[in-house]
Amino acid sequence: MTIVTKRRLLIAGAVVVGLLLVNTWLVSQQSAEATGKPTMAVDGSDIYVQQDGPPGAPPLVLIHGLAASTRSWDAILPLLTTSHRVIRIDLLGHGRSAKPAGDGYSIPEQGHRVAAVMDKLGVKHATVVGHSTGGVVVTSLAEQRPDLVTSIVVVDTAPRLDAFVSSGFVGSLLYYPVIGQLLWRLRTDALVRSAASTAVSRAGFAVPQAVVDDASGLTYHAFTATSQAGDDYLTERPLPDRLARLGKPLLVIFGKDDKRWKSSSAALYKVVPGAQVEVLPGLGHSPIMEDPPTTAALMLAFTQLHHD
Repeated sequence: MTIVTKRRLLIAGAVVVGLLLVNTWLVSQQSAEATGKPTMAVDGSDIYVQQDGPPGAPPLVLIHGLAASTRSWDAILPLLTTSHRVIRIDLLGHGRSAKPAGDGYSIPEQGHRVAAVMDKLGVKHATVVGHSTGGVVVTSLAEQRPDLVTSIVVVDTAPRLDAFVSSGFVGSLLYYPVIGQLLWRLRTDALVRSAASTAVSRAGFAVPQAVVDDASGLTYHAFTATSQAGDDYLTERPLPDRLARLGKPLLVIFGKDDKRWKSSSAALYKVVPGAQVEVLPGLGHSPIMEDPPTTAALMLAFTQLHHD
């Protein structure tokens, strides 16, 4: 064998190895996107996505609320994956998604990213579920891309701003930049847990550590920008008016003892033709955590009625 032949074989071997490595990387990337477990690049930001359940089952997209993450759905998840392909997404600024210091937190932008993730995953249409601020995001998603949305579920989502229950003097100080940033830096695990306790009302229910961790991991900018974005969206037009225009099947779930939003405001959603409104006694702002079986039963019965 000549030196030239040996060199050609070495080069050919290197090319083959290189192609195999590239192929392995591509396969791993495609596999990662298929499972929905890593982040996806959407409009220049990394968005965390997780999928569970049978790949061929009807898709169910779950969007968390302010200062939360995909982990908000952990307790209810096993009850949904028996019949659905469940897709959970961390909104920009939350959980394991990017937390940029600049713009990008408006509700339409958040809704656009959810649509982009669905497109990347090949989801043609789905029931979309939003908890609290997540309900505002899925409404915006449906406004922008009605083709992707079969039906809508909102859980303890404010219909309009006057349904807000005061967060008290200290809570209001968070929204004054200088004072708010100082308070944010001084927060402790105990203080975060105390603030998070308003998310639940069920007797004897302890706030999960994941809820505390999610809130602690949020940046001050992401928190205030997302909160302001939700306020702006509701100020522009109340949610029931937006949903009525969409003409999509709607399920509203509200904890009767919600400490953040007046549960009586759930009745405002009845202006949406055919809306199903369920107020659950003994529960607070987070029925998805406080009573997963009851909440899941309502959601699954609804999706069974309204599917393509």
